[in-house]
Amino acid sequence: MGLIVQKFGGTSVADAERIRNVARIITDTYKAGNQVVAVLSAQGDTTDDLIEKAKEINPKGSNREMDMLLSTGEQISVALCAMAIEALGYPVISLTGWQAGMYTNTAARNARIKRIDTERIEAELNQRKIVIVTGFQGVNRNQDITTLGRGGSDTSAVALAASLGADICQIYTDVDGVYTADPRLVKGARKLDEVTYNEMLELATLGAQVLHNRSVEMARKYNVNLEVLSSFTGHPGTKVKGVVKQMEKTYISSVAKDKDIARIALIGVPNEIGTSFKVFSLLAKNHINVDIILQGIGHEEGKDICFTVAQSDLEKAAELLKENRESIRYARLETNTEVAKVSVVGAGMINNPGVAAKMFEALYDAHININMISTSEIKISVLVDEKDAAKAVQVIHDKFFSMG
Repeated sequence: MGLIVQKFGGTSVADAERIRNVARIITDTYKAGNQVVAVLSAQGDTTDDLIEKAKEINPKGSNREMDMLLSTGEQISVALCAMAIEALGYPVISLTGWQAGMYTNTAARNARIKRIDTERIEAELNQRKIVIVTGFQGVNRNQDITTLGRGGSDTSAVALAASLGADICQIYTDVDGVYTADPRLVKGARKLDEVTYNEMLELATLGAQVLHNRSVEMARKYNVNLEVLSSFTGHPGTKVKGVVKQMEKTYISSVAKDKDIARIALIGVPNEIGTSFKVFSLLAKNHINVDIILQGIGHEEGKDICFTVAQSDLEKAAELLKENRESIRYARLETNTEVAKVSVVGAGMINNPGVAAKMFEALYDAHININMISTSEIKISVLVDEKDAAKAVQVIHDKFFSMG
């Protein structure tokens, strides 16, 4: 049979009963004759709890020590899961990121994988053992433990699948797959049988909390066969691949919502060449990612530049802009956290004019105002007031996916 990498998220291993369920899924795969490498996240809200514990001791604890602390969550999960598999009578070993040969750069709290030395994992697989690996973590050249950022266990799993030449990488979560919208929030959301890497990458970046965007990037780069499925139902999931069979009328694949954003407006910026470069190069140098950008036509007081950033970057971005006010020379700075981004994604829209008009019509009929717009070949995003976000997703979904 094949080599299968399986990743289980925090909800899938949240308590003893769920860990036993995961152990059954892993051992059933093993019994079918496959080699199995499983990657586990920390249980439930463990990572958040550890962050709170750190704040009680030192709100400004160093990133190195935070990585040392946060890596323990996954170690608990893999050890308990290995014990559950032992109880079922199967050969198993749990490995930390460094034991599994996961080498990263030195960027604490958000490290990038540089290489994986698979020798230890392959040796254990050759002894017919099930291998359970901690997600979300690795080790840098100084032998310090590093973590890969939130959602990093997906990236760990895809990286292992690529390095080991796995036949498939299965991402087990609490939903049956990738849907046309979040099925927990949107009535009528349907599961997709398959979706392209590009569509999934857009959805992951736009707030669809199914796969981490870095994991999708890596899967696309190394052509890893991905499947998103539920650890609770046993139903077939959604395949993520390079090319999918698309019906002619399927312009879009999904509607996504992201409330973790903030809008910054620079009012009265000089109507001069190079002003935008000053603003966005300043933010880029400080590793602040900018998403939707809107620059108004110049008026007597200058021009206005509006853009969005992640809410976690808002304070830092505003501070930088205030510190550099003399060189940028804007009249005033405004921020707003009560906004949300709603997006439609679909590889089919590139050859189908009218998708934007249909989306805007749905919002118009629902009396929802659009603040900003951003487009690409397979995505249209709009910024709306946060209070309208849930309604916006529903009416847009109804417009594209209703049977009527």
